[in-house]
Order: sequence, then structure tokens, then C-alpha cells
Amino acid sequence: MNLKCRTIDFGLLLVVAAVVCQIGFCSESPKSIKVGGLQNSLKIDDIGRFAVQEHNKNQNSLIEFGRVVDAKEQVVAGTMYHLTLEAVDGGQNKIYEAKVWVKPWMNFKQLQEFKEVDDNHPITSSALGVERVSIIDRDLKVIEDSVEPRLLPK
Repeated sequence: MNLKCRTIDFGLLLVVAAVVCQIGFCSESPKSIKVGGLQNSLKIDDIGRFAVQEHNKNQNSLIEFGRVVDAKEQVVAGTMYHLTLEAVDGGQNKIYEAKVWVKPWMNFKQLQEFKEVDDNHPITSSALGVERVSIIDRDLKVIEDSVEPRLLPK
């Protein structure tokens, strides 16, 4: 009878574990986080700054944090944040990817990975907030904005 109870308990444990993973407590792929919301932005920016500081400390470098361009989170034993960062290295803006593991209940934060993204990365200039405008177009727009509409050619 004792062996039968253990078998049932173990079987029940497996079923509960499968259900927990199925409903999302054991996420396999990172999920996107909205970077624009105020609370998320502050939290995500702090994690991004931490990633750059830890990288600088570990590699004896002087990269300056710019901003978080994209963020995803993955539920593990805690949360793994997958960040795409814009930072300045040697006077040049560069894009980096970082993974930071956070367990807030243990006051634990650890940089898992930090690497520069190659030029073929799918981050576009528009994702970075850069708008391509020629000087002529911009000057014309300034002129059009400052001239009364009745004086503009039709």
C-alpha cells in the first residue's frame, strides 16, 4: 500500500508540473516587454544600466549606457531579461545585446551575456528613433512653416 501511494504521489507531481509549464510558468521563449510604459521603462533602464556597468567592470571598458531599444523577458528561476541596448563606445553609438538574470526575492542580479551586435542586425534606424531627412527637405519644411500659406506656390 505504501508503494502504491508513492507511485500516485509521483504521478500527481508530474501532472501538476506539466500543467504549470503548459500555462506559462515555465516559459521557453522570451516574451516582449513594452519599453515605453513609465514603470517598465524605469525598471528596464535600470537593468540595462546594470548590464553596461557589469560589462565595464568585467572587461575593464568604458561603454556609456544610452537606452534600451528592445526588451524581452523569459521566466526561469526568476526572470531572464534579453535586452537590446544602444550605448556609446569610443565616441560611436553601437548596439549591444545583453542577458541579465534577476531573482528579486533574493536580491540577485547577474549579467549572463553581453555582446556587440554586428552590422547585419535587424534593428533599423527608425527603431532607434532616427529619421532620415535631407538638409534640403528639412530647410524647406522650416521655410514652409514660417511662411504664410497664401504666399506659397500652389
